[in-house]
Amino acid sequence: MRIKKNIALFFVLFVICGGNAQSKKYIVHTIAFYNFENLFDTINGPNNDEEWLPDGAQNWTGTKYKKKLENLSRVLSEIGTGENPNSPTLIGGSEIENREVLEDLVKQPKLLNKGYGIVHFDSPDKRGIDVALLYQKKHFRVTSATNIPLMIYRNQEGKVTKKEKEEITDDVTISEKASDRVYTRDQLLVTGFLDDEEVNILVCHWPSRSGGEKKSAPFREAAAALSKKITDSLQKIKPDAKVIILGDLNDGSFNKSVKVELGAKGKKEEVQPKGLYNPFESMAKKGMGTIAYRDAWDIFDIIMVTEPFIKEDYSSFKYWKAGIFNKPYLIQSTGQYKGYPLRHSANEQGFSDHFAVYIYLIKENK
Repeated sequence: MRIKKNIALFFVLFVICGGNAQSKKYIVHTIAFYNFENLFDTINGPNNDEEWLPDGAQNWTGTKYKKKLENLSRVLSEIGTGENPNSPTLIGGSEIENREVLEDLVKQPKLLNKGYGIVHFDSPDKRGIDVALLYQKKHFRVTSATNIPLMIYRNQEGKVTKKEKEEITDDVTISEKASDRVYTRDQLLVTGFLDDEEVNILVCHWPSRSGGEKKSAPFREAAAALSKKITDSLQKIKPDAKVIILGDLNDGSFNKSVKVELGAKGKKEEVQPKGLYNPFESMAKKGMGTIAYRDAWDIFDIIMVTEPFIKEDYSSFKYWKAGIFNKPYLIQSTGQYKGYPLRHSANEQGFSDHFAVYIYLIKENK
């Protein structure tokens, strides 16, 4: 393992220095996000999980649940290993029923020796799907964690077209008629030390496009405003705060929520102090994607970093590069959805309807 690690560090040096013969080495950490797509157990809980029970519509048996855990653990153990032999140090996840399913996940053989800790809170989402953070305890020490509610209401909805009414989504937004509040996922803020450096992680799963993109857009714009408010609050306390926003945004890099409300930039030179850099914007321009709908690809799963991560000084952790984890085994090979992410179906236990995303953080190893 030591040999593999040194090889990875040398490769980082080669890329950064363009072949310049220097003896510097770099510490590398992979940060990832993955939508686990309906990670439910087989136990009837207080949430609306009836569909995901042995006698439910999905016929969700213990055998299927076990296979789901095996599949997810394979993906998580391999993300980013092309440049860094270690699995991701930090993993944001979404569509998680409860803490228990995460405990089952980190005990899988492919993850057990990684020593992952769990940060999870139950959210008010009526389907019971939450966000969470997995972290390697040997590299990341949690100092604080909180779940911040998103308060949105039905009267924030926009207009919807006939075409959008036909849009299909698994992620149904549910509202409470008495108050008109729309219940969705909280945003999870975790602060801790990555090795010896303070980092803030904001894990998100913004409201879905249920009912149509335009009608539901105000919900995601409100979610983006909350993410921006949280980031601003951290920067008010510490102007050079290092913040990583990651999640399934249900919007792409060019939607108002990301481009205007968050103000994320796709070019490093455009990022101002306290601003956000979105490395996935350039990938979206090239037609790459993490999710497909009617043969149109987009990148809804995004990781963004604040300006201190992109300064040209590697004495502390800096952003290196980003990627989409879309290995062949994660792709549907036949049928109507050939080329799409290989998800669960009646005939096959897949992985997710999303591909995972990741970034590398590097620091000079003195």
